[in-house]
Amino acid sequence: MASRITPLMRTAAHRCSVARIAPVSLKTAAIRSIHRAEALRNKPGSHSRTDSDVEIPFPPEEELPSDPLRRAGGQYVKPTLQTFSLHKNVGLVTGGARGLGLVIAQGMVYSGADVALVDMNKEEAEKQTKNLVDAFMRENPNAERIPKVTAHYSDVSDPASVDSCIVEVIQQHGKIDNLVTSAGFTENFEAVNYPIDRLRKLWAVNVDGTYLFATSVARHLMERRAPGSMVLIGSMSGSIVNVPQPQTPYNVSKAGIRHLASSLAVEWAHAGIRVNCLSPGYMMTALTAKILDENPDLKQKWVSLIPMGKMGDPSDLMGPAVFLLSENSKYVNGVDLRVDGGYTLT
Repeated sequence: MASRITPLMRTAAHRCSVARIAPVSLKTAAIRSIHRAEALRNKPGSHSRTDSDVEIPFPPEEELPSDPLRRAGGQYVKPTLQTFSLHKNVGLVTGGARGLGLVIAQGMVYSGADVALVDMNKEEAEKQTKNLVDAFMRENPNAERIPKVTAHYSDVSDPASVDSCIVEVIQQHGKIDNLVTSAGFTENFEAVNYPIDRLRKLWAVNVDGTYLFATSVARHLMERRAPGSMVLIGSMSGSIVNVPQPQTPYNVSKAGIRHLASSLAVEWAHAGIRVNCLSPGYMMTALTAKILDENPDLKQKWVSLIPMGKMGDPSDLMGPAVFLLSENSKYVNGVDLRVDGGYTLT
């Protein structure tokens, strides 16, 4: 009996050993073949690098587009929660003469706020005050109250200029309740060749300017013993690295804004001052549209990395900004709200 069973046991044992060894051998062979294979095209990471040859030229100041959006929005046009209203609030928007700052200011006006547009180009800001009021009146012909919109000059990187601007805004509006810091700019430049004077200018506007206006408005609110809400405009670039354009100093400045909002939120919470960061992704502003029309390959690359498959419209920032400024976010403090179509998730 034993003589019959022994060969069977040996055969079974051999099969088991083959079963255990074969998968390992096959796996090893597969790995080796993969390493010997030609690199896959369009594999993950193939576009995840900056390129010093990519330059996004920005037109001179006088050629920058400045028309505000002309569309409905806010509680005066469509019924919504009253807690989204900014009625009787006074908001200050830096970089408010054009671009994202102007669009956000329009959302604040549509939500009932009086707004001070602050910009180095005061002439352009003055033009936009009229445009914003005219647009509001066209879309709200029966409004009982028309928001007050004023224009002010400030070099956001200069403490004296910032303080002077704050005094002027308070003189004309009586107070400041909300702040949106949209003044800023970017440049595409290899880090190893970025001139130090341009680096300092970029950080002076993007970081110093945000810090100076935030602290100046905070002092005003604390003197009034009044609550307030601030929205510091960051960027998804503060959380990720944009490709293919090289823009390290800008990315670092926006990462600083994100953490500045968090730090100030904690420091000023006792005074009822909320500070949040709003981080846009790629937005199809008039300026961006002009640039991408001349660089279709760049647009394709950007869009290919956005899960929603499209760039944002500047008006997409209206709702998030008004939310963060309004009573509807009264327990939201120190967050970084990314409006990027999911770009930073991939």
